[in-house]
Amino acid sequence: MTLNLPNLLTLSRVPLMFIVVGLMYANFPWGDTLAFWLFIAAALTDWLDGKMAREMGVVSSFGRFMDSVLDKVLVIGMMIALVNGDYFAGYSLPAMMLLLCILCREFSISGLRMAAALKGETVEADTGGKVKTFVQLNAIGWLMGARMLSQDYPELFSGDGRVWVTGVHALGISLFVLSAVLTVWSGVVYLRRHWRVLS
Repeated sequence: MTLNLPNLLTLSRVPLMFIVVGLMYANFPWGDTLAFWLFIAAALTDWLDGKMAREMGVVSSFGRFMDSVLDKVLVIGMMIALVNGDYFAGYSLPAMMLLLCILCREFSISGLRMAAALKGETVEADTGGKVKTFVQLNAIGWLMGARMLSQDYPELFSGDGRVWVTGVHALGISLFVLSAVLTVWSGVVYLRRHWRVLS
């Protein structure tokens, strides 16, 4: 294990997630704005760490492994915080059901990767897995953005301006549903493609 800059960026998602969730629940002025931008920073590390590792020539098994694991830690942790924090405005039960579907998929594919590793094989992330992560991060960002606009900018987004908050929130929920569908579908694709490692 080498703690170079790309790997440190990858590992930074864990403390950033704890800070963001803490800010989401702290309930103080501008807390939602700070939480939103720190989450954006955490999400950007998912792109930046891989780009830097390739440019610096320091791509490693540790980096690939931790990048995949901490993507899931960040996404699942944030989604749990969103559901528990009532970011779905009356749709918390459907959101929880979708979150459980996402959890089932993630644990299933993690188990598949462990089974493949025992046979000396590697199950690499494919395009479908990368797309679902991108959509998941966007869904979280839009839902946090809706809360930020309504809580920290009431003078701009109340009355007639409330329609913007409603639109942002609706987009966040739509992306959350789409992310659940893509997550389950990509899981099915992984299982069909690599089922032989379980046989």
